[in-house]
Amino acid sequence: MATASRAATLSPATEDLLRSSSYIYVATQRKDGQQSGASPVWFMWDDGKIFFTTGPESWKAKRIARGSPLTIHVGSADGPKLTGKARQVKEPALVDRMGQAYSDKYWIAWLGLFRPRSDRVTAGKTAAYLVDVEAQ
Repeated sequence: MATASRAATLSPATEDLLRSSSYIYVATQRKDGQQSGASPVWFMWDDGKIFFTTGPESWKAKRIARGSPLTIHVGSADGPKLTGKARQVKEPALVDRMGQAYSDKYWIAWLGLFRPRSDRVTAGKTAAYLVDVEAQ
């Protein structure tokens, strides 16, 4: 269950940035140990947890499936750095809550585009993740 995630202790400034930022910048670890480039990603910050979605065939999803750690910068490519692990979530209620949060946060999601939908996650067309952030 997604609510079982442990919440890391983050600085108040980082938490404020997670509440107000439009993007996190996510990098994964390649097979050779090198870090990938950081990609801007839409996200939901909810109850001390980070959730995001990506395409199931993306390199990010493939590396997460292999157990790659994540490096996340909040708000900008050089913003506060977090590290952690992502795990896939499929609970329809959680995914639909993410979709509503995206609609509230991103105007194009409000139009119905690029927002998480439980039917797409269930069908394997979208992958949704919860990030277990390590203590900072």
